[in-house]
Amino acid sequence: MGDDRRQRIEDGRATLGIELGSTRIKAVLIDEDHVPLASGDHEWENAFVDGRWTYSLEDVETGLRAAYADLVKDVESQYGVRPTTFRALGVSAMMHGYLAFDAAGELLVPFRTWRNTSTGPAAEALSERLGFNIPLRWSVAHLYQAVLDEEPHVAEVARVTTLAGYVHHRLTGHDVLGVGDASGMFPIDPATRDYDAAMLATADELISTSTSTSTGTGTSTGTGTGVDVGIRALFPEVLVAGQDAGALTPEGAAWLDPTGSLEPGVPLCPPEGDAGTGMVATNAVAPRTGNVSVGTSIFAMVVLERAMAQAHEELDVVTTPAGDAVAMVHCNNGASEIAAWARVFGRFAEAAGTPLDINHVYATLLAEAEQADPDAGGLLSYNYLAGEPVTHVEAGRPLLVRGAGSAFTLGNLVRAEVQGAFATLAIGMDVLAEENVSVDRMTAHGGLFRTPGAPQRLLAAALRVPVALEETAGEGGAWGIAVLAAYLEHAADTDLTTHLAERVFGGDAVHVADPDERDVAGFRAYLERFRAGLPLQAAAVAATTPAATGEHDATTDERETTAGAEPSLQTEKEPTR
Repeated sequence: MGDDRRQRIEDGRATLGIELGSTRIKAVLIDEDHVPLASGDHEWENAFVDGRWTYSLEDVETGLRAAYADLVKDVESQYGVRPTTFRALGVSAMMHGYLAFDAAGELLVPFRTWRNTSTGPAAEALSERLGFNIPLRWSVAHLYQAVLDEEPHVAEVARVTTLAGYVHHRLTGHDVLGVGDASGMFPIDPATRDYDAAMLATADELISTSTSTSTGTGTSTGTGTGVDVGIRALFPEVLVAGQDAGALTPEGAAWLDPTGSLEPGVPLCPPEGDAGTGMVATNAVAPRTGNVSVGTSIFAMVVLERAMAQAHEELDVVTTPAGDAVAMVHCNNGASEIAAWARVFGRFAEAAGTPLDINHVYATLLAEAEQADPDAGGLLSYNYLAGEPVTHVEAGRPLLVRGAGSAFTLGNLVRAEVQGAFATLAIGMDVLAEENVSVDRMTAHGGLFRTPGAPQRLLAAALRVPVALEETAGEGGAWGIAVLAAYLEHAADTDLTTHLAERVFGGDAVHVADPDERDVAGFRAYLERFRAGLPLQAAAVAATTPAATGEHDATTDERETTAGAEPSLQTEKEPTR
């Protein structure tokens, strides 16, 4: 088997996928059967610069090169050969945000990631005019907010893209984007699999003639500078899964691999967002299927059978990589607080002279949670390290609250933390239920689910739907974009849904947890307390924010909090993101 794999790599028959997540850049090499052959990664962090969260393009370059070099090292270690070409290549990354370039290709302002929430006035105005929810993190909201704030760079903007689109352009010279990633820039018309033409006309009129009354920081301005060329001229061309998105150029090969070993000519699939690769990695691209990704943030995707009756601020409408409409519930706060508690208990074990592997710590804590009271014994936990748009919380503080009569046990503590991590997601999913959106099952992925049992069962109770775990889901978004790259050869013969079901996931084992009535009742009681206690967040922020001295309070922003955390929680997404 080793010799066969070596020959496949040497012949260029392996496919490469690279994903830029919020804490890690990961590269995965797969064979023709979609089995991982090797991997490499590079950890990185965002930075807070001039009031905004960003990654420098220098860090993008060095991080990509480091992840690719780590993969090459793994290939050489396992198979004794250095790859020089691939069957296909794909790139995905965190969705949304704002990368604006001038006509010469120079970056005009530092990359504004999905974590920035200064786009409130723009998102509100766009949502009202379009009759479509435009989240704070979407690219069009960032562009319009720059117009409203009369930022000087707006007059020079010639191209706007996402992180995946930027990397793909560097590799191929093509300014294109997969439809899933493009759906986080501007609304997509499912009928055309392209930007919605009617909404484009409305948005162009708004953005080109806009008058601002306030900026993202609350200061007044005059008339906006406007964007005269139109959004379509600024945003990338939209492609669906399986379409030709260009090939690796000599300049792109040298950019990724400065050693000169990588040859140009490798075909690339459309660059995608991490939400789309998560759908692929969990085989959740067909109507009535969905997935949940749990990492630094947490989000759920449900593929729709029909359009929703109305817009909801709790829900994004994005698409699968094939262009089908998807309802997305995105929560800024995920499993970071669970990771913090795991580190505390891990340190206790170490201090007590019985050090435990962190995965053992998780397994022990989650086993306790599984046997705890269904409503966590009256305990209440908020995992809000950042603001949370779904619950209208502008800034967050992690809190653990209990009454005098609460049953304060280890199991109830951990169960409260897990249910707290799922509570905001459940609030968003309840909106979908009110829209009569049906889902047969959700597939979960992310580091938390590497520990079997409690997380899967508690998520099923929180969402009131069966939750599945696919064996391959743990490979993450880098594997998902590699699968999309491999699909290039099959797109002419089969649709993406059939391809995944028959050629990619056909023989995989699936573990399904059905909602338990007792767990569901307990979670609903917990969720009622969670909703009632939301005003505690504003009180905690007011009581703990530094005095108005100009000092920045990092916890009020979507700061990356899991750097250095237990590795199984540092998933590739993040989405959206």
